[in-house]
Amino acid sequence: MRVPIEWLKEYIDIEVSAEEIAKVLTNIGHEVEAIERFEDDTVLEVNITPNRPDCLSIFGIARELSAFFRKPLRFPEIYLTEEKADEIDFKIDILDPDLCNRYAGCIVKGVKIEPSPPWMARRLEKCGIRAINNIVDITNYVLLELGHPLHAFDLDTLKGKCIRVGTPQSVTGNQTSLITKTLDGIAREIPSSGLLIWDAEEPIAIAGIMGGLDTEVKDATENIFLESAYFNPLSILRTSKVLGLKTESSYRFEKGTDINMLEKALLRATFLMRRIAGGEVYGKLDVYPKLFAPKTVILRYRRVNSILGLNLSKDYVYDIIERLGFEIHGSDEYFTVTPPSFRVDISREIDLVEEIARIFGYDRIPSELPKAQIGFDDTRERVAIAKNNVKESIRTSCLRKGFNEVINFSFMGSQDLDMLKIAENDERRKLVKILNPLRIEDSYMRTTLIPSLIKNVEYNVAHGNRDLRLFEISKVFINKEKPIEGVPHKDSILPEERTHIAAIFYKEKTKTLYRDDIHEFYLMKGVIEAILENLKIDNHLFVRSSEGFLHPGQSADLFINDIKIGFVGTLAPFVYENLEIRAYRPRIVVFELNLDCIIQFSKKDIIYRQLSKYPYIERDTAIIVDSTLESSVLRDLINQHRSDLIEGFYIFDVYQGDNIPKGKKSIAFNLRYRASDRTLTDEDVDKIHNALITYILEKTGGQIRT
Repeated sequence: MRVPIEWLKEYIDIEVSAEEIAKVLTNIGHEVEAIERFEDDTVLEVNITPNRPDCLSIFGIARELSAFFRKPLRFPEIYLTEEKADEIDFKIDILDPDLCNRYAGCIVKGVKIEPSPPWMARRLEKCGIRAINNIVDITNYVLLELGHPLHAFDLDTLKGKCIRVGTPQSVTGNQTSLITKTLDGIAREIPSSGLLIWDAEEPIAIAGIMGGLDTEVKDATENIFLESAYFNPLSILRTSKVLGLKTESSYRFEKGTDINMLEKALLRATFLMRRIAGGEVYGKLDVYPKLFAPKTVILRYRRVNSILGLNLSKDYVYDIIERLGFEIHGSDEYFTVTPPSFRVDISREIDLVEEIARIFGYDRIPSELPKAQIGFDDTRERVAIAKNNVKESIRTSCLRKGFNEVINFSFMGSQDLDMLKIAENDERRKLVKILNPLRIEDSYMRTTLIPSLIKNVEYNVAHGNRDLRLFEISKVFINKEKPIEGVPHKDSILPEERTHIAAIFYKEKTKTLYRDDIHEFYLMKGVIEAILENLKIDNHLFVRSSEGFLHPGQSADLFINDIKIGFVGTLAPFVYENLEIRAYRPRIVVFELNLDCIIQFSKKDIIYRQLSKYPYIERDTAIIVDSTLESSVLRDLINQHRSDLIEGFYIFDVYQGDNIPKGKKSIAFNLRYRASDRTLTDEDVDKIHNALITYILEKTGGQIRT
């Protein structure tokens, strides 16, 4: 944007050079890319960032300099009184208030169309705009001056003495596009969702983008209807893109204009018209169906110093915020800040911190090397390091098992939980909604990693990959409504974040000469056991799974010290019905573990003992028990009957079928015995083993399988 210094100084008294002004603007975030000299003036070429539409005007730049130099700001002269307001015979009707929050207009009669005065034409020329006539030039002048677009209609060409604001669909009731001819003489096809300005019969302008050819101000025009409105930025952006039409007006509307500047810009333009073009002002009309509601932002002034690495006083922070035009109320711990309507970019605490840094001066913030602390006395640092070590150990375990790591977006949709038939009372249904989702299907933060991995499998299978082993370590977000410490505010609610690991295994069945009897479930269970073994966790327990989306006979929940850590299992058949996988009897096995819980049980101190030089003796035993008995009960019973001579235990077979009574099952397990000081005899082992088996049979009600 081009900023003439001579024009700028109408609103603020600053006695510094153009070079100094350029330096200040650059330091506060508005880079001056060039300085152009004129005979009587200097023009700055300022690069305004997309998030600062409030600075797309001469007055907006003056407002920034006013805050920096602590100089008072003068608003341009405006016409405040209304003439012949009782004679207004005109109506404004907003049919789409969501797309047009406010529409104001002013009727000026008896104007004389002629060239603009030299001072105005010269200023427009410095800013790169060609002078046309006094009425059109005034609308362009106010656009550059105050940053709010205006449009002048020839009042006598408007049919029905009314203005309607709406889309073709809302006005005509048909979802069809319309053809209208714009000021450049081109007939354009307007989509049914494009916002238009209408008179009583037909469209007369594309809202916020360009006026119509039939209602333009001509040399013979005597009466003017002057428009000043606020249009929805997204609506203007979409229509502008569809039409491939960019204008100075659309550029500002799509970034977000100041809804409260709307009236001032209208009055400023009518003042200039009366002064330059003559005529009489017949008052103004203002339809405001959707009132502007400012948002408040909590600013913790201690947080300001923490982020910036400064030691600013509370009063200094207060002063900067107030100079920027914000409404501010203080307390002992934080400020409640209400941004003005022209600051559409302020919505979070960090935005206010950036404002303070800008005005304080980025060049005044000292640069310091990060401090490396020797030793970690802080509990949070120790926990973070331990957590990273656990993550690396888990990652290594998965990679050694042939798994590939994936990284997915942390988003999901409620349909992902519906696919798994997650119960309504399950905490995974406590979703955190995203305000601006990339897609409607990804409107929430993830509460589980499984749906993302399933989508990874679908994508790979569709591209010809038939053997997949994937895992992901990432966070899930549970809506627990946890408030920010020290901020008693309803908007300071944070979800509970947990770090999870999840994995998925998929391999299509193919004909082979070799027989592989290992079920995929046991392969995945083995991965979990490898993870736990690396972390030196030996008090874990697998029980029948309670997850409804897992196959009831091929799944298990993992417990450590009676705390559920996760689950592993084959997806239930109903899940496959919703997947885009076309294969013969596909089988997908998944697991998901809560890493934050696992870290609590990881052994940090490992005690080693000398290996025995004496041989071990093994005993294999099979017992028949009720089919409902969990295999893990055997391990608990063996631990309760602990002997120093029992070195190891594992189950190697579970069988139901022929020769086993109905409602029963056979569990075969191996016990290894060894002494550290002698070679055991069969008599020693038989005595211990028989006592142990007797104890197990008594507790389980089982019998030896012969």
